[in-house]
Amino acid sequence: MSVVVLGLNHKTVPLDLLERMSVPEPELGKALRDLCSRPNVSEAVVLSTCMRTEVYVQPERFHGAVADVEDFLSDLSGLGQESFAERLYCHYDDAAARHLFEVAAGIDSAVLGEGEILAQVRRAWERASEEEAAGPVLSALFRHAVEVGKRARSQTGIARGITSVSHAAVAMAEERLGGSLEGRCVLVIGAGGVGEGLASALASSAGVSRLMVASRTLPRAIELAVRIGGQPLALGQLAEGLEAADVVLSSAAVSSPILDVSDLERAMSARGGRPLLVVDLAVPRNVDPAAGGLEGVSLLDMDDVKAFAEAGMEGRRQEVAAVREIIAEELDRHLEALAAREAAPLIASLRGRADQVRRGELERFRAKLDRLGPAEQESVEALTKAIVNKLLHEPTVALKQAAGSPKGERLAEALRTLFEL
Repeated sequence: MSVVVLGLNHKTVPLDLLERMSVPEPELGKALRDLCSRPNVSEAVVLSTCMRTEVYVQPERFHGAVADVEDFLSDLSGLGQESFAERLYCHYDDAAARHLFEVAAGIDSAVLGEGEILAQVRRAWERASEEEAAGPVLSALFRHAVEVGKRARSQTGIARGITSVSHAAVAMAEERLGGSLEGRCVLVIGAGGVGEGLASALASSAGVSRLMVASRTLPRAIELAVRIGGQPLALGQLAEGLEAADVVLSSAAVSSPILDVSDLERAMSARGGRPLLVVDLAVPRNVDPAAGGLEGVSLLDMDDVKAFAEAGMEGRRQEVAAVREIIAEELDRHLEALAAREAAPLIASLRGRADQVRRGELERFRAKLDRLGPAEQESVEALTKAIVNKLLHEPTVALKQAAGSPKGERLAEALRTLFEL
């Protein structure tokens, strides 16, 4: 068993449960260390985005690893396993690889062809590598997944049009405000990957009169604001931003709401009756859902963005078949490479055993060989190596070709038994 993935996403659970399972970026290192400390987990990568939380592991034992991941998710969420276990999806080996390839290619996203997910897959792998949680097995899988995602976007039209949560949110805000953000003041909360996407989409949106960027880390807000010609704000200045903004787009990676009902009540009182559109893209949510009941406040969340994006997907749906063909080709490549890696140690052991016998026989005849000149001794050495290589060529080729199949397992077991490997 090489890889197991357990997860929940926007298709399997409601938003309120998904946000309980989210792993904010600052807590990712701790989560990875927790997973790798469990008895049946050798390697781990956690992919946690606004629309999914997935745990990829290399297991010591399949059922033990599944139980370890379920325990981890229970500890993470504070929920009993009966609350979510039946909603978890679980894939292993080639099905796990296929699932990750589909995620990276953007065909398992709320916004079909989503571009942001590829960067999130790469970042999840990099973060796990930094924490020494991703070893050779998961690193090989995630490296290949990134290649698949790039190929799908370059060779098909899956990335045509609105293909990110950020762009969908901005387009939805434009539609809600009469088709344009011209003359509007917009506040972006969060300067992470989604926040950068929001700011980029807004910077290319015609007519935004003022763009503010707020972040828990002021230097990040400053960096992003300078890049797009906006105004940076610290979180302590949110009251000022809320009073001025026509639209708030929030995506900060935090474990509890940044804006509660009282914050928005004060802002609405200071706005003199001007309405406020708030789009909360964060999971867990940045805005208390009860704020949507305030007069003048229109509060939308990821479910609304998903529904909006659904309407514009028809053209990209026609590209899914082509993407699946790419995934099938790449999955075959992945499985062949995996089988070759698994066969390599046995082949090396077989060749090492044969060479040990060869050298032992030469040593047994050392006294006679010493009577030969240097050129003759080199010829004997080359001849014995050539004989060994020719004898091992067919078994090596057969083992490589059958690796990963039942026949391969039978051949491997026969070699181990016959040559005491």
